[in-house]
Amino acid sequence: MNQNKKDAELTISAAASMKDVLEEIRKLYAKDHPHVKLFFNFGASGALQQQISQGAPVDLFLSAAEDKFAALVDSGHIDKKYRTSFVGNELVLVQPKNSQKKVDGYTGLADKNIKKISIGIPETVPAGKYAKESLEYYKIWENIQGKIIYAKDVRQVLTYVETGNVDAGIVYKTDALSSNKIEIVEVAEEKSHTPIIYPLGVIKKSGSKEEAIKFYDFLQSDKAMNVFEKYGFIPLNQK
Repeated sequence: MNQNKKDAELTISAAASMKDVLEEIRKLYAKDHPHVKLFFNFGASGALQQQISQGAPVDLFLSAAEDKFAALVDSGHIDKKYRTSFVGNELVLVQPKNSQKKVDGYTGLADKNIKKISIGIPETVPAGKYAKESLEYYKIWENIQGKIIYAKDVRQVLTYVETGNVDAGIVYKTDALSSNKIEIVEVAEEKSHTPIIYPLGVIKKSGSKEEAIKFYDFLQSDKAMNVFEKYGFIPLNQK
């Protein structure tokens, strides 16, 4: 190995729902690329999009919403040659595992005994946008707005449900699978919300473009996709 090879650093801004799977991907990538250090910035896709548009030093963006991603493509921040629809997810209604209040599906959220329901802030949190769409689809959005506790990202929704601070929450299926403190009540019908697609792209002004493209390709490899599938994501575009 070339001792003079300088360690490369990549900063990846990624949707909060990707935290667990990307921590495992980090270890996997390090085995074959010990000279590359991966730094992850997890958060709501809308907040990450704003950071990138304001010039934050980021190399790749993994969004949970196509509209947030498309805005960066249109503004020239994402390299059009290195972007793809990456993986998919599902939306689920969850409740605390040993809850005394049993939620009777989406329509049951309107019941009087269900006092607090958490979703992400629809304007900045894709999971919140999808949740609002599904609640409108089931025709209960108007009836339950007074019960809603908004969260800064989907992981905060999960925490609220795990701790019993709310009676129910709407998260991605992958988040629900990551916790043993909650249970899935119902999977939202696919037609109840915009398709949940995670786009992936390389930032045009990346300071480590060559390494960013290598990691971009790796994320779409069979080796990486097997990990994403293990966490419940749905592969869309394998290389």
